[in-house]
Amino acid sequence: MEDHFWLGLLHIFFIDLVLSSDNAVVIGMACRGLPLKERGRAVLYGTFGAIGLRIVLTGMTTWMLDIPLVKAVGGLLLLWIAIKLMFGDTEDVQDVSHSNNVGQAVKTIIVADFVMSLDNVLAVGGAAHGDLWLVGLGLAMSIPLLMWGSAWVARLMNRFPSLVLLGGGILVYTAIDMCLEDPFIWKWVNPLLLNHTWLAILIACSVVVLGRFRRI
Repeated sequence: MEDHFWLGLLHIFFIDLVLSSDNAVVIGMACRGLPLKERGRAVLYGTFGAIGLRIVLTGMTTWMLDIPLVKAVGGLLLLWIAIKLMFGDTEDVQDVSHSNNVGQAVKTIIVADFVMSLDNVLAVGGAAHGDLWLVGLGLAMSIPLLMWGSAWVARLMNRFPSLVLLGGGILVYTAIDMCLEDPFIWKWVNPLLLNHTWLAILIACSVVVLGRFRRI
């Protein structure tokens, strides 16, 4: 049980690491027109406002994931996001303009983060498997990652493109795992599979290999 908890926490940590980079770009773009002193306040207030919305969204998602087909639909959406991240254009935040006052910047950060955080909420809710302690710790970890770590990760991914494939592979695994664990899907899949985890790993590895060949 303890090993399962720590593995789940590590899984959520990597999900936060992968999915927070675009949100960090939003924060930077929203605050770039502010003086240096006000920029720090806008980042702080905007981040905690966005995290507050994530808590509400994640709580609802964790409850909804027990409804048949909701988890499967969420998994398919997350799979689409992962494939888009690996193969497509991830410049989703080009239309976010910079702000000239703290209130406007905070509003921009919260609204943009709300729109962009569905992938994070779905991934954390799925990886936590309904464990509210894991959900809470995952959200707590996302605060420093969102404020300081994400821009560094984005630069690292630009420098080492293979990290994008690794991160995408983690998301694909989470997406397939969510689909297979949906109560409606599991009812049909359970007699055919002894261990669905290996199928999720196999599909994730296949997508990573495909992505590697596309980049050569």
